[in-house]
Amino acid sequence: MEVAVLKQNESSDELEKLLDDVSQMLLADLQVFWRTRWGAPPRLRSVRLLRRLIAWRLQEPVSGGLTADTRRQLASKSIPRWGRPTVGARLTREYQGILYEVETLPNGYRYLGRDYPNLSRVAEAITGTHWNGPRFFGLRDGHTHD
Repeated sequence: MEVAVLKQNESSDELEKLLDDVSQMLLADLQVFWRTRWGAPPRLRSVRLLRRLIAWRLQEPVSGGLTADTRRQLASKSIPRWGRPTVGARLTREYQGILYEVETLPNGYRYLGRDYPNLSRVAEAITGTHWNGPRFFGLRDGHTHD
């Protein structure tokens, strides 16, 4: 497949043509394209993801890339954390077809009239197994499972 090569001073029309070419490539073509521009390609088998990575790499010089704040956040190894819910807030979670509700207290949480020191203990009471409480109630990124 013959593909246009975008130089830094070329127009947005040429960038669009290049992006269109990339959108039509198969995995092997994408890997060759990456190798000729940036060296060894990522070890991905996802055509969709590799297309997106290439599109980002092509557009980044034109659009200016990430802000300093975004680069700093990405470089951080910590997991983004949400603040503790305010006292009196009610957290709800549907689990196995049942809706559960928990009230936030000054020093813990109340579920079915019983006080718990943290959300993990509440999640364990609901599921019968250990859970990350904030994740179970959707206060932290990650998947919840029924």
